[in-house]
Amino acid sequence: MALLIVIRLLGKKHLSQMTPYDVVYLLVFGGILEESLYDEKISILLFLFSVVVWAITIYAIEKLVTLSNPLRIFIKGETDKLIHDGKINKKLMDKNQLEMEQLRTMLRMQGIFSLREVRDLFIEPGGNISVNQYAKYKTLTVQDINLENREEEPSVLLIDEGQIEKEVLDFIGKTEAWLYAEMERLGHVHLQNILYCEWSKTEGFFIKTYADVSTSQK
Repeated sequence: MALLIVIRLLGKKHLSQMTPYDVVYLLVFGGILEESLYDEKISILLFLFSVVVWAITIYAIEKLVTLSNPLRIFIKGETDKLIHDGKINKKLMDKNQLEMEQLRTMLRMQGIFSLREVRDLFIEPGGNISVNQYAKYKTLTVQDINLENREEEPSVLLIDEGQIEKEVLDFIGKTEAWLYAEMERLGHVHLQNILYCEWSKTEGFFIKTYADVSTSQK
């Protein structure tokens, strides 16, 4: 519980944007956990103390790097522009120990299958790439073809395997009575027969019942 609380307090960024610095402090975290589990001399209080020290240190470093750009670059690294206006920066490729086939693999994972489509390419401190394609290769948008399109609200899950998600109803400002009334209007009297029900303000309901499930093994 202590470790879970600390990780939550440090923020969700660490769960999605891993940098070399993050790897180091997670290794330290693993060492604290290992020593605490297998060393009988370490009590729960000592363990909690070490976790608190670890968390305070990480938090202090996070605050320091926001105040000093050179320190941020030294600890967390910086974004490198590997391709600019279609021209590859070989020195930065070598600096990041990146081969061309590795780069092509990373591009394919973003749905880009030829380097000719790439105008600018950045490699982030965590190793991910950001790509700016040439205009002629970009996907058309509604704005590009002068069509009007309404904005769509995100959907929420209201019924999961026959169970009403009460917290979600509270979040969107709806009641169970409203949900029952809407389901009855749509012909779903018995909610336990509903496998999946999502709703959005713009798109309305999308429902799958157990009768819609395929039982084929092929």
